[in-house]
Amino acid sequence: MPIYKAPLEDVRFVLDEIVGLDKLSALPGYEDATPELVGQVLEEGAKLCEEVLFPLNQSGDGEGCHFENGEVRTPKGFKEAYTTYIEAGWQGLACDPAYGGQGLPKLVNIMLEEFICSANLSFGMYPGLSLGAYNALAMYGSDELKQRFLPKLVDGTWSGTMCLTEPHCGTDLGIIRTKAVPDGEGAYKITGTKIFISAGEHDLTENILHLVLARLPDAPAGTRGISLFLVPKFMPNEDGTPGARNGVACGSIEHKMGIKASSTCVMNFEDATGWLVGEPHKGMRAMFVMMNAARLAVGIQGLGLAEVSYQNAVNYARERLQGRSLSGVKAPDKPADPIIVHPDVRRNLLTARAYGEGARALGALVAYHLDVAEKHADARTCRDADEFVQLMTPIVKALFTDIGFESANIAVQVHGGHGFIWETGVEQYVRDARICQIYEGTNGIQALDLVGRKLPQDMGRLLRHFFHPVGRDIEAAMEKDELGEFVMPLAKAFAKLQQATALIAQKGLKDPEEAGAAASDYLRLFGLVALGWSWLTMVEKAQAKLDVGEGNAAFYEAKIKTARFYMTKLLPQTNSLFITIAAGAKPLMELEEAAF
Repeated sequence: MPIYKAPLEDVRFVLDEIVGLDKLSALPGYEDATPELVGQVLEEGAKLCEEVLFPLNQSGDGEGCHFENGEVRTPKGFKEAYTTYIEAGWQGLACDPAYGGQGLPKLVNIMLEEFICSANLSFGMYPGLSLGAYNALAMYGSDELKQRFLPKLVDGTWSGTMCLTEPHCGTDLGIIRTKAVPDGEGAYKITGTKIFISAGEHDLTENILHLVLARLPDAPAGTRGISLFLVPKFMPNEDGTPGARNGVACGSIEHKMGIKASSTCVMNFEDATGWLVGEPHKGMRAMFVMMNAARLAVGIQGLGLAEVSYQNAVNYARERLQGRSLSGVKAPDKPADPIIVHPDVRRNLLTARAYGEGARALGALVAYHLDVAEKHADARTCRDADEFVQLMTPIVKALFTDIGFESANIAVQVHGGHGFIWETGVEQYVRDARICQIYEGTNGIQALDLVGRKLPQDMGRLLRHFFHPVGRDIEAAMEKDELGEFVMPLAKAFAKLQQATALIAQKGLKDPEEAGAAASDYLRLFGLVALGWSWLTMVEKAQAKLDVGEGNAAFYEAKIKTARFYMTKLLPQTNSLFITIAAGAKPLMELEEAAF
């Protein structure tokens, strides 16, 4: 049976030492987000995930969702768990108190999301989609729509979805066909079909609010002609209760490789009543609020799966007896040594650990900048924080989900043949993790977004929010002898990143296929340097604690040793990535299509 314990000690280290909760509580509106309160919130969230959600993960995978007569029933225990979740107020943790939320920082909510995704990714999809709908409606909805619908999303009695994809188009939303026709009374009639709609139909809430992309009759072609509409499953009565059924129905659910307890639906809209969110033909701007938040959330899904996979791999490696240590017997009282003594097993475990802990620190830093962008009193600081988040969003989404998939496969490999068996639980993490690299824009799309949009934007202005602080930190660390073995590998990798950036900028101006050919390798290179930056910071903080004898010495020593593994065994991938980038587009593009 699989295991899971929320990594509270590491989360506290990241929040206290890497981000600094004192900086967070200094932001307007976050005065109550003290380290003590945040610690209590995360401890309670950990209990919920460990004791309520995690026990349903494997059973939910085995049972899946049920579709009968247009209705979807979630697996046994999910409805009760969801009731527990919303009654405790978790849905509104980071939502505006004006609509019933608790107003805590987004950073705290993202830390909780990691726990949820480790414990039960399928369950987490339902409240996660609702939070995305809340964010879009809170930013672009009219006052009337916000007053009418946001409290229901915040308390969790109603849920939300995002309806983008259609049978003939996925990423290319400019060719959607769903129509919206004014009804003459201030609303619109929506007609069309959407596919791959997560949480499109289920039995957890009394109503579901669909945010739907559609075209008005006078819409210009392409993405400039897309509008966003709020379409409820049930029309709300004057007293706020669900009323008559709207013209929206689930046509079927998908039978999937993973996240089987999350309903993935085909949704049919037939003259369904909806209300415009934002301005006509400006729906993509509003939908990107959901999509960008969702991309960060999917990155956290990858982190959550990396963590639970690592925990189970370590647990098995400590218990499984097989062979003897190459340096001599380690367990003379047993017929064989535990496999954790073997170098290759340790390589696997340390790879998952180093990636996961580095990603947690980097993800928390990005989440902190989300809060700064929203709450800081200085407009320039808000803009800079927002631009940092824009730059890092495709990296977090793609890198973290790659890490999640790799770590899940490592867990299976460490388990050997037992990892391939459903009962042990780890093969589920491979299946669940695979979708994270696909939805909310495939990782290849994230790479194209990075090189095609983020790099050239405003003559590279976004890059400065990463390059400048990394350069400063490397320069400062060079002055400290105890950091030498950590900062030198990072400095070399950072130089490769700078060279690769200049190379892509130069070649891409002449031939866009050069930038496209380098995109995925460049994102990986960028991400590895970003993790290295996080590890340098963690080493410095851990060493400072050891120097003054504060805290858990074993924890800080493990940090330094894991950092050493990352800098010497994983970060050098940047060398080969640079060589691959420099090879250009020709090896990819010269083979004729007919030869494939």
